Amino acid sequence: MAALERIYGLGTGVLSFLYLIFVLNSIQMASMLVYPFSRPLFRGINRWCARSIWGLWVLMGELQNKIEVRFTGDRVPQRENALVLPNHQSMADIMVVLCLNWRCGRLGDTKFFVKDVIKYFPGFGWGMKFLDCIFVKRDWAQDKEGVRRLFEKYKAENIPIFLVSFLEGTRLTKAKLEAAQKFAKDRGMMVPERTLVPRTKGFVASLEGLGDHLNAVYDVTIAYPDFTPTLVNCFERKVKRIEVNVRRFEVRELPTSEEGRARWVFERYREKEALLAAFADEQRFPGPEWPERVRVLDWLRPESRRQEMTSAPEI
Repeated sequence: MAALERIYGLGTGVLSFLYLIFVLNSIQMASMLVYPFSRPLFRGINRWCARSIWGLWVLMGELQNKIEVRFTGDRVPQRENALVLPNHQSMADIMVVLCLNWRCGRLGDTKFFVKDVIKYFPGFGWGMKFLDCIFVKRDWAQDKEGVRRLFEKYKAENIPIFLVSFLEGTRLTKAKLEAAQKFAKDRGMMVPERTLVPRTKGFVASLEGLGDHLNAVYDVTIAYPDFTPTLVNCFERKVKRIEVNVRRFEVRELPTSEEGRARWVFERYREKEALLAAFADEQRFPGPEWPERVRVLDWLRPESRRQEMTSAPEI
């Protein structure tokens, strides 16, 4: 039975990627026909495409594959513009972030800082290009002008955003952790044990470039109780529970100087380290759990019409 469940989970996962490539990417390419006449309609079509596939993956993870995604920390309001800062251990983190964005009513407005090469991949790469995600080469001298132009576009056209930035720049591995520890020791910085050294330039540029278009920054800490899964593990029903802690900070309360903002990031990562160390002992994050559960009905209605979810029975 377990083997059949894994095959079923993987099979539906493959079908969802085919839906993304052959149906949604086709719709996105066709949306270019309306771009010269109505940018809001163009964005509306692509927002629907994003909500369709990302919402489907959330439903598959939490309902079909029975992953318990347990949220603790600050309860956040619906549909505000936010910069989301998760730690990064695995590609499974993407699905976890989508589960958060669903609860915030921002799936269709999700945007990622993502490696430049990804935009050439059919499916998710092409899709994110249509969504105005930010593709970077990890060289700020090359990236900053393109990032600045996109930020100006977000503001000028009043585009809703839920911008996800993995400040560590790459996934955590043993080799990368050892390199990060050496880097930190050589520079007299806090030596990480469960995260990598965060890169602050993108964060500072985001606050500077987006200004009052942003309402808040979400500091998100993800932990996996049993093992660090791959994205495939999430589809094949090997993941039972994921812990997520969220802290919300008003943008207007953050430091205004570049140095102050960089220090703010390192302070958050110091707190992440402490939270993850405590998790290693307790196997769960402290505090009350958010009551919201995903429901199929909420995938079928526009996010702008969805009320804040309750602990009502799943449909």
